[in-house]
Amino acid sequence: MYIQNRSIPMVIILSIVTCGIYFYIWIYQVSLEINNTLGHSQESAGLEVLFSILTCGIYTIYWFYKYAKKLVTLSENMGAPVTDNSLVCLLLPIFGLQVVSQGIMQSQINMLADGMQPRV
Repeated sequence: MYIQNRSIPMVIILSIVTCGIYFYIWIYQVSLEINNTLGHSQESAGLEVLFSILTCGIYTIYWFYKYAKKLVTLSENMGAPVTDNSLVCLLLPIFGLQVVSQGIMQSQINMLADGMQPRV
């Protein structure tokens, strides 16, 4: 049960500089981490990426909504403050602002990752 803290500017810059290749790597990593943490290991992160590629990004819009909802569930399970950004993460990619949704989700992931770190 581990969620990696990633630099938001670096995630966005790498997604742009690599012409979207890093974005699919990010989807894979985030899907894997969230599903494993929630105990949904039967859901394949590889299929999430494959569906995103095969549908030319249409599935990605749904993916943002789906995983924003999973982040809400994970926040509730951890007792962290809950912010449901699923609608925002659904609408932004429709208007071509996918990287903004990516930044919002990574921000929530980073807050959860910081909360999971052992305190010394």
